[in-house]
Amino acid sequence: MARKILVVDDEKNIVDIVAFNLHKEGYEVVVARDGEKCLEAFEKEQPDLVLLDIMMPKMDGFEACRKIREKSQVPIIMLTARAEEVDKVLGLELGADDYVVKPFGVRELLARVKANLRRQEQPKDESGSVTHYGDLTIDTARYEVRRAGQPLELTHREYELIKFLATQNSQVFSREALLEKVWGYEYFGDVRTVDVTIRRLRSKVEENPENPKYILTKRGVGYYFKMDN
Repeated sequence: MARKILVVDDEKNIVDIVAFNLHKEGYEVVVARDGEKCLEAFEKEQPDLVLLDIMMPKMDGFEACRKIREKSQVPIIMLTARAEEVDKVLGLELGADDYVVKPFGVRELLARVKANLRRQEQPKDESGSVTHYGDLTIDTARYEVRRAGQPLELTHREYELIKFLATQNSQVFSREALLEKVWGYEYFGDVRTVDVTIRRLRSKVEENPENPKYILTKRGVGYYFKMDN
């Protein structure tokens, strides 16, 4: 069955180009032209991935992203003409998995779509693996992380990131390496994506995110998971 992509943008030429190329790759495409229609289409169509523009009438992409994240962890890639760092960070802080800045190349966009869907499609570990790290529990059968016994509301990307780091015996990974290993990109994207995702993850798994004990930074190198907690 073809994977379904919801494309949300008020610029017809952008929608036409993106939809045409997604169709060529075998995806089913659903289109919405503003934030309100996006939410309606999301509820009705249950897409596998959302390509979401930021600047739209009626409801902007930030608000639409926030509302989608209240009910679903489906991959969201923000489409933005803005180059300001604050806009990129805000989208990621609201739960987007990635962003692509307009004007973007079709090959780049398709690569991001494929990478996010590939990570989403990975089967759960049915072996019932449950690993404890201090007050954290990573349950790969349930696809769940718990702190002090309480399940945490993690996005798919956040779960994949902590699961990967926790299985690497405190090995330090650069941001570029994490983009390849966790995001699945065959090229290096914007490493700011990793920094923001780490910060979001710390805010959920750490008792004191400003003084983390699990997800640590090796200055000038990258990030690692401290095993002996």
